[in-house]
Amino acid sequence: MKTRMLQAEGHLIDSGLLSTILNTILAKDGDYRITSFSVGKTPQEISHLEIELSGKDDEHLETLIRTLKPSGVFEKSVPSANLVIVEQDRYAPNDFYSSSNHRTEVYYQSAWYAVGHQRMDAAIVYDQSKDSFSCKKLRDLKKGDSIVCGNESIRVYPVEAEIRSPKDSAPQFAFMTNDVSSERSVDIAVDKLASELLRIRAKKGKTVVVCGPVVVHTGGSAALASLIRQGYVQGFLGGNAVAVHDLEVQFFGTSLGVDLKTGIVAEHGHSHHMRSINTIHGCGSIKAAIEQGVLTSGLMYSVEKAAIPYCLAGSIRDDGPLPETVNDMIEAQRQYAEIIDGADLIIMLSTMLHSIGVGNMTPSWVKTVCIDINPAVVTKLTDRGSGQAIGIVSDVGFFLRALEARLQETSIGR
Repeated sequence: MKTRMLQAEGHLIDSGLLSTILNTILAKDGDYRITSFSVGKTPQEISHLEIELSGKDDEHLETLIRTLKPSGVFEKSVPSANLVIVEQDRYAPNDFYSSSNHRTEVYYQSAWYAVGHQRMDAAIVYDQSKDSFSCKKLRDLKKGDSIVCGNESIRVYPVEAEIRSPKDSAPQFAFMTNDVSSERSVDIAVDKLASELLRIRAKKGKTVVVCGPVVVHTGGSAALASLIRQGYVQGFLGGNAVAVHDLEVQFFGTSLGVDLKTGIVAEHGHSHHMRSINTIHGCGSIKAAIEQGVLTSGLMYSVEKAAIPYCLAGSIRDDGPLPETVNDMIEAQRQYAEIIDGADLIIMLSTMLHSIGVGNMTPSWVKTVCIDINPAVVTKLTDRGSGQAIGIVSDVGFFLRALEARLQETSIGR
């Protein structure tokens, strides 16, 4: 048997990471011996674990360590990072380190370096001119880049293992765990999310909304527009459809051809979204339609007026699309990532496709709340690595109207 000495530290017991680490070793046909374990007694004290990991051979050990990395395990004797030069664009050596969305450090030349632009499924590139490491998608690699290969020099910090200050707002979100349940009180969820939005606005933080067309269909777009006008939202992400149907409501009072006041299908309503797209193209853009007095209210009106950054990512099923819709998927991903950068909170509103896409770009320490009538959306987010996503099972229109009302009450009370 071959052996290697490993370490882990953080909230190992109450987070369940200790049992995860030990059970994973056994499940992968390895063995272990705990050589040292000290337990943190308070929320501000961390536990320290040292174990001797045993495997059949070096290859087996490498597989075990790679599997354990996301749980915060790192080697006791850490070698300096193995940097390999990329020999052609978009192609990395086969043993490149593929990143997670957890906070990551690289040990290089006797020091630990924090990795910038953290996201999952990327290579880690060293920039000699800046003496820094950052995540970079494979498609963005250039010949001559220096990337980290192997996992020996990598340290990962799972969110659940990190120390939380008594002043940290995270406990305010304790009412919602990652478990998804339709039996959870929506009123409590509204209260807690309202408090978080107020806190972030007060500290001039950043909240990004990921929005699907269901927000418009369920009558929630006016409430969301109100939140944007009041300064609770600093970034807006969606697809062509949410903008098109918002415009349809403003021009025709319908969404998908259905009158939002009566619930009756309007005569020739099926063409309203196409006529809305046509109107915007006639003006040149959404912004131009506002300047010309053609568009005077609505969600996209509020987004433009608030001058917050936004991106509408196109898809194969888009009608039109609108002039603002970004049809180059790589460019749309780049803009999404740019808008997400530095976010304190991401709110995902009934859009599985864009929610999963945003989850893949978002570091695990960013608070993420997903509101959807379908609990499977949050489950899929978690399955794809966005374990921080908190699920609220609710009609999104009802939830947004309740959230706006609660924020209004709080503002009046102050």
